[in-house]
Amino acid sequence: MQHKPKRSRAVALPNNQFRIRATEYLDFLAAWLKKPRQTASVVPSSRHLARLMVAHIDPADGRVLELGGGTGVFTRAILQTGLPPEKLEVVEINPAFARGLRRHFPAISILETPAQIVSTATAGAPGDYQTVVSGLPLLAMDRHVHMDILSEAFRILAPGGSFIQFTYSMRPPVSREVLDALDLSVERCGQTVRNFPPATVFRFFRRVH
Repeated sequence: MQHKPKRSRAVALPNNQFRIRATEYLDFLAAWLKKPRQTASVVPSSRHLARLMVAHIDPADGRVLELGGGTGVFTRAILQTGLPPEKLEVVEINPAFARGLRRHFPAISILETPAQIVSTATAGAPGDYQTVVSGLPLLAMDRHVHMDILSEAFRILAPGGSFIQFTYSMRPPVSREVLDALDLSVERCGQTVRNFPPATVFRFFRRVH
């Protein structure tokens, strides 16, 4: 008796999800080719990294600000926590990415404002924000920019609020000198190899005296 070889079954994404993923990859590659230092990677972040980035968000708490929305991978994960769209604002200075975010997330406010002065454009007041989720390529920026971005983030964050940042390094992307100057602490939240490149997530928060 002959045994027929079993056919392996491929797991396919639903058509709409496949189109979204394909569009995200093409948009990200185009942005990287145009401004590699600003985009930092040739592919968007994975959903595994996105889950780590949004783990501290409480949908019943205050507002959330996302820095560097890109193609919307983190934006989608933030909304999946149950946070109402009106409590989320996304900063994206790349015009092509900003247009895509407005198309995919029409209920969310998209701000084309530099992260260093974002408080001039946010709907919420200082202290209204529970979390800042950052997809910015901090490793490609100098410490003066780090100082400006973190200062602005903690200007709007509530007491106990968190600045969440991923990096492709095992070490925090912000120097001890900057952290000391701003009176901040940092802790490692997790790491995923299911991202290209593998990424580590850090949480920055005010020191308790």
